[in-house]
Amino acid sequence: MEPVRPEFVPDPDASRAEMEALQREVAAAAVWEDDFEFAPERVSARGDSTFAEAAGDSTERPLVAGVDQAFLEDRAVSVAVVRRGDEVVERAHAVTDLEIPYIPGLLSFREGGPILAAFAELDADPDLVVFDGSGRIHFRQAGLATHLGATLDVPSIGVAKGLLCGAPDDDLDERPEGWRTPIRADDSVENAADGTVIGHALQSRQYDTRPVVNPIYVSPGHRVAVGTAADLVGRLCDGYKLPEPTRLADAYADDVKAEYA
Repeated sequence: MEPVRPEFVPDPDASRAEMEALQREVAAAAVWEDDFEFAPERVSARGDSTFAEAAGDSTERPLVAGVDQAFLEDRAVSVAVVRRGDEVVERAHAVTDLEIPYIPGLLSFREGGPILAAFAELDADPDLVVFDGSGRIHFRQAGLATHLGATLDVPSIGVAKGLLCGAPDDDLDERPEGWRTPIRADDSVENAADGTVIGHALQSRQYDTRPVVNPIYVSPGHRVAVGTAADLVGRLCDGYKLPEPTRLADAYADDVKAEYA
């Protein structure tokens, strides 16, 4: 799978001003409305028989890729795991050098190239990609999921473990499983009117007793609407905090890392 918009490929040698300017171009090109060919209700982490009963038909489900990374000093282990329902149909990885340190808000310039190297090893064309990182919840509305989603022109969603920017409508402490609240743009988010919903905090897993599980932060990357992004991630969480595509990608990244360590 190769970039459709090569002009968006992140360049780690660019200046900070150039990086931020490119992010603004990416955000301007990103589509935050549903623009995909599959029906959202056909996305599931469950097996065929369970899904067919719930969906009311036997239509083949979309290919959903999870993307994650592990690290070996100055190298990145980038992986993509593609699933159809609960079946893994392909896994791909790449081990590449990291050229710049982590800079808040510029993660795609550190990790984007390594992730694109993993996509280059992939034969499948996913219908949806779920990234471990932010999408529209970003200072310039161009987090990793938006930047790479627009570069590949693939429907994409960002799922982050922490809130980079924006403000939730409600207090997030100890919410029940399935609860969500909007994340709205504030003065830390460029080119978005205050109050614009740019994502959701989603309580994907919770226990009746402690330990308390924190929510995840879901935002559209590209070609997915903000509400649909949260709906799809909710469908992909199968009893765990993280959606199955990225949970399995995390495990695969650790396996590949162990081979190279």
